[in-house]
Amino acid sequence: MSFLTTMQQRYTTKKYTPLKKITSEDKEALKEILRLAPSSINSQPWKFTFVSDSDTKKKLSEVSWLNTSKVIDSDTVIVFSRINNLELFEQQIEAELPEGAVNYFKEFIKPQTDAEIKAWFEKQVYLALGIFLSACAEMGIDSTPMEGIEPDNYDKILSEKDYKTIVAVAIGYRDEDDRNQPCKKPKSRRDLDKVVKTV
Repeated sequence: MSFLTTMQQRYTTKKYTPLKKITSEDKEALKEILRLAPSSINSQPWKFTFVSDSDTKKKLSEVSWLNTSKVIDSDTVIVFSRINNLELFEQQIEAELPEGAVNYFKEFIKPQTDAEIKAWFEKQVYLALGIFLSACAEMGIDSTPMEGIEPDNYDKILSEKDYKTIVAVAIGYRDEDDRNQPCKKPKSRRDLDKVVKTV
């Protein structure tokens, strides 16, 4: 199957079956794929938390607005977080990145406000999110990106202090009755010439 076909068939899953589980091998592959995700200057200002524990998922479901059933019925929820501790981030890049990358951060990013720096971090997290959703589709795993969650409460439940929840993704396998499948509800996208310009 080509990647184009994979993208044509991929959709945001609305209803999961709790009966079919993702193999541990596939989960480990997804973890490695996230580790390899690209980021500006290889900054990697992120953390990805895989939540399969049913009790923790239940707690998260209660602070996930309209996504309650997706969190509960999916196999795993991955919480995408950006680093929230700027001092810790600087320590990280100074220990792990080449001098040129560190200097870029100090010259172009660090002079900005804390809010702007954290917004830059979030852009990197969304790069990883796109890679992750594509990987799931390629592997035949269904997914639901969820911004409709309460990030502060996610952080409390996960006892997270140095990182801030940005978005979560439920993964698993669709229920046969899911009405959002492309075979039941065709994809709706704007026309190509409205979103792509050729010069």
